[in-house]
Amino acid sequence: MTVDRAALTAGSIRLASGVHFLVAPEQANRLWGDKEKPAPTARLLLRSMGYRDALIGGLLVQAALRGRDTRGWFLASGGADASDLLGGWSNHKVMTKSQQLIGLGGAVVGIGVGLWGATRRPVTG
Repeated sequence: MTVDRAALTAGSIRLASGVHFLVAPEQANRLWGDKEKPAPTARLLLRSMGYRDALIGGLLVQAALRGRDTRGWFLASGGADASDLLGGWSNHKVMTKSQQLIGLGGAVVGIGVGLWGATRRPVTG
């Protein structure tokens, strides 16, 4: 059985990010460019994003390790980043430059990785 290393890498990064948002949402939020302490509702949303990213990342890792087709999980990963970009874009004017660069730029990179992974040939052993 062949391990899909690209899916394993992308899934591990998303899984780790999700766990970080679950375990230390304020620290993860700072890492993504926000220097202010988030409000309680924002912490709820950060944890929700953590659950989502941990789930998608974990399932991408699982598919990669089992030699299964990972394209659907790459698409889900890119879709999650597309929703982050869409939501972030509506707040673009009130975001700091670091929030724009890290938050929105990270979402663009994530969309690209998701689309790349979703459109490539399946890795077979």
